[in-house]
Amino acid sequence: MDIWKKILDSFLLQAQTGELKTSTFPKEYNDLKMKVSFGMGMPARVPWIAFTAPEMQVSKGFYPVYLYYKDLNVLVLAYGISETSEFDKTWPAEIMNSTLTIKAFFDKEVPRYGDSFMFKAYNIKIENNKVEYGSKEDQPISEQDIEADLKTILNYYKKTASIEIRKEDSVLSQGLFYMEKQLEDFIIHNWEKTELGKRFSLIIEDGELVSQQFRTEIGQIDILAKDKKTGSYVVIELKKNQTSDDTVGQITRYMGWIKKNKNDKNVMGIIIAAEFDKKLEYALGAVQNVEVFLYQVDFKLKEFKGL
Repeated sequence: MDIWKKILDSFLLQAQTGELKTSTFPKEYNDLKMKVSFGMGMPARVPWIAFTAPEMQVSKGFYPVYLYYKDLNVLVLAYGISETSEFDKTWPAEIMNSTLTIKAFFDKEVPRYGDSFMFKAYNIKIENNKVEYGSKEDQPISEQDIEADLKTILNYYKKTASIEIRKEDSVLSQGLFYMEKQLEDFIIHNWEKTELGKRFSLIIEDGELVSQQFRTEIGQIDILAKDKKTGSYVVIELKKNQTSDDTVGQITRYMGWIKKNKNDKNVMGIIIAAEFDKKLEYALGAVQNVEVFLYQVDFKLKEFKGL
């Protein structure tokens, strides 16, 4: 049995158990980042394995992904597209224009990720801890075919995805702008260690984190959380490459949406910025229930003493 088949079998078997830990799975595969999710807090209806280029996150980007639709006993290998935040690039037109979406393939609404595009689907049968893969016509699919399918989509992805972030002269690699692009993901991944995590909770629905890039009809909230004491919503916006006036206008607009659509009169807002300037101070003087958090980047050098 090849190595990838063992990993995939383990993923499908664990998906049956309700166990959410992913520490036993690789963090990289075939020169790409690999991330596994069985849900957060509770089992997800659609566990997944995603493969991302260095400059992308599962919450913001496009990438090959296995999606296990447990209720249908179908494993989909897909041209994945983030449900939370759009990247400045996506799959080529040859995929977008000629490939079925997942919801079109199943010809019905699916629990999650219906707008991603189909590459391959495998019928899954599990008996006595043994996983069998079959085609739509229930013909057996070999280990070699499974590995070849994955290799094909990964190689296509590598040619399609930008690796600009690796270039030292890239705009994305320059100082504070680069750090701000990564700040949102850092906050989410380290939530409980931050000051925010002491007061607020991230929102999880059906075992999936929905706080990051929370969708509304007027735009996407960077992070939507809840106050641990009051249960009220907290709109968190990062001041990324925009004026103080724009940031304050943006956060109050989202707070108004929450107040109306979530029936929360006590919604509060938090702006996270690198510095507190006069424009931000005066703008906040005209609004209520908005706080400012400042972030700092702690960069240290440590002398190497040798082995």
